[in-house]
Amino acid sequence: MIVDPCSAAGYDLPDLETGGLGGTEATVLRVATALSPRFEITHYQNGRSHRHLSRAGQLRSLQDLDEQQRPAALIVINRWKVAIKLRRQHPDTPIFLWLHVYPGRHNRKMGPALKAADITVICVSKTHARALADFLGAEDVPRIRVIYNPLDDALHPDATPRDPDRLLFASSPHKGLAEVFRQFATLRRDLPNLTLAVADPGYLRWDTGPVPEGVVFLGSLSHGALIRQMRRALCLFYPQTTFAETFGLVLAEANAIGTPVLVHDRLGANAEIVGDAEQRVDGHDPAQILARIRAWRRALPQVTANPAFRLGRVAGDWAQLLEHAPARRAQLSVV
Repeated sequence: MIVDPCSAAGYDLPDLETGGLGGTEATVLRVATALSPRFEITHYQNGRSHRHLSRAGQLRSLQDLDEQQRPAALIVINRWKVAIKLRRQHPDTPIFLWLHVYPGRHNRKMGPALKAADITVICVSKTHARALADFLGAEDVPRIRVIYNPLDDALHPDATPRDPDRLLFASSPHKGLAEVFRQFATLRRDLPNLTLAVADPGYLRWDTGPVPEGVVFLGSLSHGALIRQMRRALCLFYPQTTFAETFGLVLAEANAIGTPVLVHDRLGANAEIVGDAEQRVDGHDPAQILARIRAWRRALPQVTANPAFRLGRVAGDWAQLLEHAPARRAQLSVV
């Protein structure tokens, strides 16, 4: 069973093509689809109104979750308190908390609770795992595993010509778009022909302040349309300095198709996901951003995907985890 108590509405594979789907939901669907030939998957989603059989599994409403059911394993998305509640109902079942976010200060009790309940946390990068362990403290760390978010195995460079004047921002606006606007406006004083295309998935409204000259809004795009925009752009322009990614799927996808990514160094998982140092800058330094864009307009760096991010590898990691998760004998009382 996969339990998603965070979704605003039910979601399925066609939503990848219509757009507006968040990275967590897209990742869950891709992993579930890859695992479905080997496992019988039931996916409980908050906001879903009806049952549906999908290639990603049996999709059901969160309200259908019944404590009388006996799953071989439970995977809970992000909500550690839901995982604890399910431990009370399923004392012998392997339970995994699939974490896609950095916990806030109000979640400090999660460490001892998860450890006592024998719940394994799945983090989406090594950076994410280290940050979680540091946050919880040495005595309160449950078991932590790292399984990356997946890249489609079919994502590779092609012959699409690039526009040297076109930059792309492809994230929700709360991920530093206001700062990116300011960085772009500064950049454009020296390179007035630059444009910044903004692909906003549309699931969150956010005040981004004044919109500079040269910004083009693309709206919510299907995954295929977003990849086509990446192929056209000089680079993915993401040197914001405030929003720390636990993984950053669009960064990895851009590199997979040969599109360089301009990111702020030493923020979240940027250095782990964007391994090439040439793609990382000090986002506080406009001169460094300008110099990198000028250099890339002359000659783009050769970038590639990390093979560890590919869906085939990631699905194999999940399969190994689930196949070696024996039933648990409850020895500790869960408070």
